[in-house]
Amino acid sequence: MLVINYPNNPTGASATPAFFAEVVAFAKKHNLIVIHDAAYTALVFAGQPLSFLATPGAMDVGIELHSTSKTFNMTGWRCGFVAGNELIVKAYGDVKDNTDSGQFLAVQNASAYCFEHPEITEKIAAKYSRRMDLLVPLLQKLGFPAQKPGGSFFLYVQAPKEARHDGGSVHFKSGEEFSQWLIREQSISTVPWDDAGNFVRFSVTFQAASVQDEQRVIQALDQRLSKYQFIF
Repeated sequence: MLVINYPNNPTGASATPAFFAEVVAFAKKHNLIVIHDAAYTALVFAGQPLSFLATPGAMDVGIELHSTSKTFNMTGWRCGFVAGNELIVKAYGDVKDNTDSGQFLAVQNASAYCFEHPEITEKIAAKYSRRMDLLVPLLQKLGFPAQKPGGSFFLYVQAPKEARHDGGSVHFKSGEEFSQWLIREQSISTVPWDDAGNFVRFSVTFQAASVQDEQRVIQALDQRLSKYQFIF
């Protein structure tokens, strides 16, 4: 089995049609089932969402999992759907049937309404993109090698090794240490991700009532961190 996830958690990286074609060829060569975790697929900042199942041959080898959790801000409701190869979907259904039971009807009805109104997701994606356009330049100004991702609401950046201020300094051996410093000393919440190096993940899901309020949040972030010199 090969499990893929694009746009990706935690990096925000997006797939391309050429990459999905390589996945199909790889799966056929090695006799693998492909499961594409497509929870963030609709949250793209440019162009149309890209489905793995749109790839020629993908229906022969894989399935795709979609969720209302990220697409419609229904986190915790755990409602979605699976599509793809008929036999794999049937096997998935057999496992699901013996694992838990369905959501109650209010959740299902709300989900059905959302799937009939894709403009909801378009507005959500536009909001995340707008916030990324505020957050990325700020982190770049502070020295972080930040780049706007192609989708999702995550911003995955390298953690600094040191923060200098007023002749003193704080050293960080990992993303975990930097993340703990941010929350304890600066009241800034991030998620450490040290699996492939020292990284932390920022998010643009912060609470803000308006576009002006979004700018206030970013300005507060700037005020808390701009007094430090970060060494990478």
